[in-house]
Amino acid sequence: MGVGVDLVLWRHAEAEDGFPDQGRKLTGKGEKQAAKMAGWLKAHLPENARIFSSPSTRTQQTAATLSPDYTIVRELGPGTSVAALLGAAGWPDAKGTVVVVGHQPALGQIAAYLLANSQESWNVKKGAVWWFSNRTRRDETRIVLKAVMSPEFL
Repeated sequence: MGVGVDLVLWRHAEAEDGFPDQGRKLTGKGEKQAAKMAGWLKAHLPENARIFSSPSTRTQQTAATLSPDYTIVRELGPGTSVAALLGAAGWPDAKGTVVVVGHQPALGQIAAYLLANSQESWNVKKGAVWWFSNRTRRDETRIVLKAVMSPEFL
């Protein structure tokens, strides 16, 4: 059995328009999206999964549907870079499972980087999860996309 880390990228659910951006709250639809995805995650995540959230209100509200025990990480805020987000999550050197509740375009940029070594920004839908695994077996490291799930399929 290989060892490694699972990285779960979770884009915040639908939020209201407004200013300031950091204070935008989830809409009623967004609250339902977050609750549905949290239910799916609870059924699949290991108990010791760590949950990291951007400091924005909408990401904290999304993370709280999964657990009240999440950590606010400044480096996950809007406009973060791929390197800053991966560093904050401990990818690929951490052990266990890390859930990152964050924003576009960074989440889509990470998906493109991990799967295609690309500088593109792929679309991660509001409330959706992209679940990556980094495994080393026989000195060979592989990145595996374990799941992509969006709230409308739950």
